[in-house]
Amino acid sequence: MPPKKGGKERNLENLKKEVEVDTHKISLQELFKRYQTDPVRGLTPAKAAANLERDGLNALTPPKKVPEWVKFLKCVFGGFALLLWTGAVLCFVAYTIQALSFEEPPDDNLYLGVVLTTVVILTGVFSYFQEAKSNSIMESFGSMVPQYALCIRDGEKLTIEAQYLVVGDIVEVKFGDRVPADIRILEARSFKVDNASLTGESEPQQRTPDYTHENQLETKNVAFFSTNAVEGTATGCVISCGDDTVMGRIAGLASGLDTGDTPIAKEIHHFINIITGVAVFLGVTFFIVAFVLGYHWLDAVIFLIGIIVANVPEGLLATVTVCLTLTAKRMAQKNCLVKNLEAVETLGSTSCICSDKTGTLTQNRMTVAHMWFDNQIQEADTTENQTGKGFDKNQKGWKSLERIAILCNRAEFKPNQENVSILKRDVLGDASEAGILKCTELSNGNVMDYRRRNKKVCEVPFNSTNKFQVSIHITDDGDPRHLLVMKGAPERILEKCSTIWVDGKELRLDNEWKDRFETAYMDLGGLGERVLGFCEYRLDEKSTLLDSHLMLMISTSQLKA
Repeated sequence: MPPKKGGKERNLENLKKEVEVDTHKISLQELFKRYQTDPVRGLTPAKAAANLERDGLNALTPPKKVPEWVKFLKCVFGGFALLLWTGAVLCFVAYTIQALSFEEPPDDNLYLGVVLTTVVILTGVFSYFQEAKSNSIMESFGSMVPQYALCIRDGEKLTIEAQYLVVGDIVEVKFGDRVPADIRILEARSFKVDNASLTGESEPQQRTPDYTHENQLETKNVAFFSTNAVEGTATGCVISCGDDTVMGRIAGLASGLDTGDTPIAKEIHHFINIITGVAVFLGVTFFIVAFVLGYHWLDAVIFLIGIIVANVPEGLLATVTVCLTLTAKRMAQKNCLVKNLEAVETLGSTSCICSDKTGTLTQNRMTVAHMWFDNQIQEADTTENQTGKGFDKNQKGWKSLERIAILCNRAEFKPNQENVSILKRDVLGDASEAGILKCTELSNGNVMDYRRRNKKVCEVPFNSTNKFQVSIHITDDGDPRHLLVMKGAPERILEKCSTIWVDGKELRLDNEWKDRFETAYMDLGGLGERVLGFCEYRLDEKSTLLDSHLMLMISTSQLKA
């Protein structure tokens, strides 16, 4: 295997900078010319070998591993163990002095030294094996990286290990595969990928050969390394490999971080400094006092060593190790792997955990908990049997909000669940939209039939740049005009609106109403729930999407896991 070039070692600041690439912008002819490849025959074996020699393997550079013997020595001699070793050495020194001075020296210091040594070694070995076991499990996760890829070389389709792919290779990806490298899409047939690990978009993203955005992360003609193909098939040209991929840069940033000491390590280090200072001070003080009182200097030295050793808490290391290990085992029974024993205490002292990934710490199930309309925060019934406190679903503000929530929503119930309670039904779609779908189903009664009667004409799906979703519908209420409905981040919705719907009346959205909205938004956000804004607009014959500043209604729906 050819080694990675030394130039692969990146500066952390360079990794943080926005990458300027044009491989998603240039024409396909220019792309093929740049990488000296052919869309039908692919690379020649000679060119592929040359690229592999130049760029190295298509794999992420792993962080430097600490040798096992170094890990073992850190467990045996690191931190508080070093103080115990010092105490053991002093005990052996004291016993040696007594053995040289007396024909039958007392064995107290010898026994204490042996006990200290045994305790330190046993606890060190115990900690090492516990962490080694966790590390072996973590290393097994490496199998998540793509192992094989179907590429075209010299006109033949070959299945090779993904790590041997090079820039310019023509690869084929199908449903269920992991994308083996960053690729420029050449052909696509209903091809969708899961970009959640990169952009946070929970829904599969369509990939096509068309260049649609300046930003490489937003354009549709690039599929990224280690993302999942969830639908369709595609053919693409490899434009980045290994550490040069978007995922590689993220990995480089993560591996370049300095983790620092854990809170318990800092506390133990501080405790060692205090104990050492106190022990040395008392020992030296009594040594001087003994010497002044006329004791022999050997007796004074033994007295000095005895006081220092007496101030060492011999059982603390074993106690801390056992407590952390027992806690780690209890967490393992709850499917929580502890990689480092000291992390147990860190988790125990955590007062707040912030996570933006639904399903990481929750069940990936969301329900509508609160709503703001008609200038009031309404509380929804979140109990599964609908026996809790609810709100008046006949209010004019709710009826308007309900219509938008039904139509501006792509989630659908899975079939054959008529006998399952609404809140327990399985849904095809995003967790947020699933929560809104269930809420409106409880209120309206037949969401899917309502959507069929109010046919969707066109749609702008949600993306991480716009932070809103728009759809246009033909309504069944007798109004010949199309209805535009929109939902998204409350601040984005607010800036698009000029009026607000309150108690069945359309009012001008002045600064006072904006302040009320912001207050409600902050109150709902303070509950730790996800907030969405909703609005609508009736389009006349001359209206375009640029008229969105005339939308009529704004409200927020609150979701929680």
